[in-house]
Amino acid sequence: MVTALIGSSAGAAPAGPAGPPPAAAHISDPFAPIDPQHPQDQQDMTWSDYKRVPGTNWADPQLQPTQKKLRIALVAVDFPDQPFVMTMPKKSDPFGNPQIDPVSRDDIPGFYADFYNKPSALNHGHTVNEYWMEQTGGRIGVEFVPFGPYRAPRPSYEYGLNDIGQEREGCPSGHTCDGSIEKDIDPVWKQDVGADEAKTFDRVMRIYAGYDETSVWQEFGEMKFQTPQDVPDEWGPPDPDLPNAVRSRYTGFTSWKAGSQLWGNSGIRQGESSGTITHEITHTFGIGDNNNNPYVEPYHRAGTGPFDVLDRGSFNGPGGPHNRWQVPATQGASMPAGQTVRTKTKLGFLDDDQLLTLSPQALADHGLAVFDVRARSAKVKNDQLQGVEIDLGTDKTPACDVDTDPFCSGPGFTDYTIETVQRIGADSFTPDHGVMLTKNKPFDDEGASCGYLCFSWMIDANPQDINMVDFTRPDGTKVMRSIGDYRQLNDGLFHAGTRSGSAYEYTDTANRLKFYVINMKTDPAGELSYTVAVRSLDGSGPQTRGVALSHGSSAGDAQRRGAVCTFQLANTGHGSSGATDQSAAYRDADVYRLSATAQGAGWRAEVPNALATAKVGERTTVNVAVAAGKGAANHSQVTLTARSESDPHKTAQANCTVHR
Repeated sequence: MVTALIGSSAGAAPAGPAGPPPAAAHISDPFAPIDPQHPQDQQDMTWSDYKRVPGTNWADPQLQPTQKKLRIALVAVDFPDQPFVMTMPKKSDPFGNPQIDPVSRDDIPGFYADFYNKPSALNHGHTVNEYWMEQTGGRIGVEFVPFGPYRAPRPSYEYGLNDIGQEREGCPSGHTCDGSIEKDIDPVWKQDVGADEAKTFDRVMRIYAGYDETSVWQEFGEMKFQTPQDVPDEWGPPDPDLPNAVRSRYTGFTSWKAGSQLWGNSGIRQGESSGTITHEITHTFGIGDNNNNPYVEPYHRAGTGPFDVLDRGSFNGPGGPHNRWQVPATQGASMPAGQTVRTKTKLGFLDDDQLLTLSPQALADHGLAVFDVRARSAKVKNDQLQGVEIDLGTDKTPACDVDTDPFCSGPGFTDYTIETVQRIGADSFTPDHGVMLTKNKPFDDEGASCGYLCFSWMIDANPQDINMVDFTRPDGTKVMRSIGDYRQLNDGLFHAGTRSGSAYEYTDTANRLKFYVINMKTDPAGELSYTVAVRSLDGSGPQTRGVALSHGSSAGDAQRRGAVCTFQLANTGHGSSGATDQSAAYRDADVYRLSATAQGAGWRAEVPNALATAKVGERTTVNVAVAAGKGAANHSQVTLTARSESDPHKTAQANCTVHR
């Protein structure tokens, strides 16, 4: 069926189901994308990129959590051969630290407790407590209680040269590099405070003198030295019979001085350069890591990359991954990404009315669902969605080989989640805004199906190689980011509209689902939301679908930036979806695919948005961009076609006349 309201001019069109011709929109650049994608690379970010969550001040220490304040004992530890970096003269150590004037050894525990959790100029007003209050909607807070300083009984390298892949390689003669800070220091601390007091803490965080190897192995390894033989003695071990280079967790060599540093862990054990403390605290709640090894073949694509605190979004902050070596840690890794819908759901940080749950069968039986999804880091509002879950039951994606295909996610996924990422709050240092579409595993399955331990696999809207330089070797050779680099997902979010640089729809044929990003809007407070839809490929529900278009009205100069034809689109369908659950309120709309043509030599027409939605009995405005080239005909008849995605037989056409 075709509903056509066609006239030679807007004024000649009768009023129909879609109403009279609308007033033409005045748009300065009709052909401009409505939601352009401009991902910002991590290395280009500064603190000026931070944007506060509208209507909040989660860093306010007077705010108290509604569920629990985590009490974390901050135990400061140095070594016979390694004083606290923060006690040394400014920029005096081999790594170029500390970045500020020193503090006394006795003040170190209090200095770091304040640095992590007391808003100040040094931490740019941002704290670990702020992150947790923001991401949990005020449920969880954090308190650090300082202890120490303590002196470890062994040199730092006896604790550091036993990481994964090192197996004590590079251990100086006469030493045993099998030390454990936890075994050596925890008993001393517990004896000092008493067993009863020690039990009052939810976690113990050991801040050790020196560096977290993860923040220096590359910058003071292959980025600084061309080969292992190029590492000079000042970066080597105290044993002259040993080489100056040593293996690192991920690659064949780094300088001994970098490689002998301890590797932070979820224990919690962190060096003075570490900013990933917020990430490690997340493990308190029984959830694992979702990150890969991007340095070794066969490569495996990152799971959720820069958009997830449990992936390498833990490295977010000014300057990104290669800017994490400073002491104190005020740059890369100083503000990790927000928590995903899966994480918040698993940990109980989303209320039921903020999460819509759907299933493919229900979508087939009751029709597609259309919903607005608010930014995940925005302040919670009652009855407004901050996430959507589609329960697959079993992922029907064909089998693939993770050892030969870096884009293979492997089996085990059971649902999709949809969320909006806006660069506010903890998400300020994510590279882009947009819609994040992710496949997830059950909460009790975080196995290695991706080629590494993973439980979430973001659908990449731009899966092609991002083709960007990672770093430049000392000889000038440029090293490109591997296909496993988490920054490959910088441009992975979905955007609304055509020509955005991203995608506005995604089809999962195997699981019989279609996803649409229909529109975006920012409210007066500055909060971003997206209108998104999902439908089954196996059914469209019992509703009768319909669509009508009004004649269009034109405005603007077709020979300059372009003119606009504005139409009204009406949903003329009827009937109930039959749904009786939470989803019923989201099933009274349809999605329409739009296309436009321009008749006449030298004319062109484009739809800035190829999708529209309207509830039954309601209308929405649709714009078409129109331009006349040099020597074009005097006028053009622009035809807009709208087609129901639920029932492609239901279409409408309408015209608009534009003069040169």
